[in-house]
Formats: sequence, C-alpha cells, structure tokens
Amino acid sequence: MSSSSAPSSLPPLAVVGIGYVGLPLALNFCGVGRKVIALDVDPVKVEKINAGQSYIKHIPSEDIQKEVSRGALTASLDMAEASKCDAIIICVPTPLDRHLEPDLSYVTSTVQALLPHLSKGQTMSLESTTYPGTTEEVLMPMVESMGFKVGVDYHLAYSPEREDPGNEQFPSHTIPKLVSGQTPACLEKALALYKSAYHTVVAVSGTKVAEFAKLLENTYRSVNIGLVNELKIVADKMGIDIWDVINAAATKPFGFKAFYPGPGVGGHCIPVDPFYLTWKAKEYGIHTRFVELAAETNNSMAAYVVQRVSEALNKRRKPLNGSRILAVGLAFKEEVDDLRESPTFRIMDLLAEQGSIVDYYDPYIPSIMRTREHLNWAGKLSVAWDKATLASYDCAVICTGHKAINKSELLAWSDCIVDTRNLLGSLPEADRAGKVLKA
Repeated sequence: MSSSSAPSSLPPLAVVGIGYVGLPLALNFCGVGRKVIALDVDPVKVEKINAGQSYIKHIPSEDIQKEVSRGALTASLDMAEASKCDAIIICVPTPLDRHLEPDLSYVTSTVQALLPHLSKGQTMSLESTTYPGTTEEVLMPMVESMGFKVGVDYHLAYSPEREDPGNEQFPSHTIPKLVSGQTPACLEKALALYKSAYHTVVAVSGTKVAEFAKLLENTYRSVNIGLVNELKIVADKMGIDIWDVINAAATKPFGFKAFYPGPGVGGHCIPVDPFYLTWKAKEYGIHTRFVELAAETNNSMAAYVVQRVSEALNKRRKPLNGSRILAVGLAFKEEVDDLRESPTFRIMDLLAEQGSIVDYYDPYIPSIMRTREHLNWAGKLSVAWDKATLASYDCAVICTGHKAINKSELLAWSDCIVDTRNLLGSLPEADRAGKVLKA
C-alpha cells in the first residue's frame, strides 16, 4: 500500500520494535494515511529511520524516505511518545532461553516502560509470537495495575505477525490478518485499527485462539520440514535423490504439499515457536513428543551436513582439521539479509570445533552483526566472490540458495561442493559429477 496524501488528523499510532515485523507494519499504516511513531531501544535503527534509510534488504530506503519527508513516520527512543497515540502495537522479539523455554523479557520490559505513558481509550496490540495465555495472563495484569479496566477503558488485542521476508508474492498488507481481543469491546477496537491497513482481517474468538493459531502455523512447517529432513537421510543411504522424490510426489493434485530439506531451519519463527507450544503444554501435563521430535530432527541437520563435508573431504584424502571451508549463504532463507537463528551458524560452529578454518560468503550480508547466540562470529566479513578466492577453499558448503549466487561460477571455481539446498541441481549432471555431494 502506498499513499501520497497528507497524513490524517487522527492521533498517531505507535509501533514498538522496528525490525523485520515492525518496520513493514509501520509503513503499511503510513501508506493508508496514518501517522506512525516508531519506538525502539536501538539508536541505530531510530537514526536510520529519521534519515530515511533502510536497514532491511527487501524494504527500499525510498519507501521510508517518502513517509519521513511527508511527516507520516518518525522514530524515537523515548517511550513517552506513546502517550500521544491512540493505539500501540508491540513487535519485539520473543526468543528462547538457554533451557529452550520462552523468554518474554522483551515483551514485559517493553510494557513496563510503556505503563507510565498509557491513557484511557488506547488500544494495545501484541504481535510477537508467544504461548496461548500471554495476553490474558501477562499483559492484562500489567495494564490493570495502572488502574485501567481492560475492555472498559483500555483495550488489549493480539494479532500475530505473518511476515514472510523476501516473498514478493505476498506483500504484508495482502496477507490475511488474524485479530483477537481480550473482550468483545477490545476486539471491536482492534478490528477497526487493522481493517484500515490490511486487505483481509479475520476476527477470531479470543486471544488464546490467535496465539495458538500462530504456533500451529509454524509448528506445521517445523513438523513437515523435520519429516522431509529425516527422509532425506534415508534416501541418501538408499542412493536416491530426495529432490527427485519430492518433485515426483508433488505432481499429485491433492493430499500432498511439497516441503524441501535443508541444513536445518532458521528465522525467528520455525526454530522457536514449537518450543513455546511444548512449554505451555507441559503446564497441562502433556508431552508433545511429535512436535519435539521434529524440532530435534531439524536441529540435528547441521551435524549431518558436517558429516557430509567430512565424507567429501575424505574422498580427496583431506581431514576436516585444517581444511579451509567456505559457507555459501549465511541468511536463514534465500533473498533476505536476515540471519536470525540461521542454521549456517551451527554448521560453522561445528566445523570450527573440528579444526576447520571457516569463512562465509553472502551477497546480502557483508559483515556479521552482533547476535545473542553467536557473538563469536560478530564482525566477520564476507569473502570476495572471485575465482582465486573460491579456488582457495578445500570445500564450499551451500547453506542458502540465493539467486544472486552465480551457480556456474561456483561449480567451475570450486573443486569440492556440498549442496544442502539443491542449488546446483539444474546444472548438467556431467559437470556436477565428482564435485558435488548433496546433504
């Protein structure tokens, strides 16, 4: 959605957390004439927004500059700015802690910082993925501690984000938006808010339903990816190409949806969300073995990839220890610069632990930023893409299938390649023979 008209006279909307979810959300509302105040604790993001600069690959700086220049979008570190707004949408991270249990500290600290600036009549909506009951059990007591009655003079909603970064087929404002409210009055307010910016808004019966729906969506993907990752290993042992198998099965027009194997799963959702569900299920005495098994399978794929690298090197009478390995692709999926929870990190860690000298190439990630889980790689630079550089590595491991990667050059310049994404599958088999090992 886009608009060149002046922002409306309505009070501004606050979007708290302006990352991969919050920034496109803010632009959606700007595009329909709403003023948006983007709030974040990261001064770099705030500075870039106010300068009209993007820090996310698939969001052009021009889109931000347009909204900033016409007064529709401003960014601030000051949570007090939320007092000017009639609605507050929270889009902060909900990671797992080291015990694989939900970490809601970003949500609770954000709400705590907002509490002194709340006012009657506002609507607060949480978009962060979380376990069923969070809105009711965590957010509602915090808001009511300020003397507000939820559903009477303050409105709480939950509307799970459904962003798919880099997917040009589904711009965010075209993806059906699930919306729930803590009370019928809360739902009415939330529907009015979201209907202005989304083509399709779907009301659900309660916040727990919406919270569970988000977990179901991503657990569904985790389970099916886990299944095909497990079958990939079986197929390899049988000397069968799993990609050929999937393509054959996908010709069935009903009852089958193709999922594809890889080196694991990444992004903020699929590696994390199933554990939110399993953690909450334990509260009810239920052990979600099927869900946990899929997550374990996906998490084990990095070790399988390293095993295949070892096999490829052994055929060349080279050990892992001391070999130079190039990870091709760092982002968790193709055509994005998002490295959150990328399985490439785990592969790089395992290779380094075996004594390999590890570098990476990613056309969209020139250097590795600081992350919570992989501080050891922070500041490392992507290598140059040229014949001399690629030929200097004992093995190249394709971890992300970016279209920007020149497949023909990679195949010509590298003597040993482990392909986890079937990126080279379209190239002549005669050229791949003896060079490429799938994993």
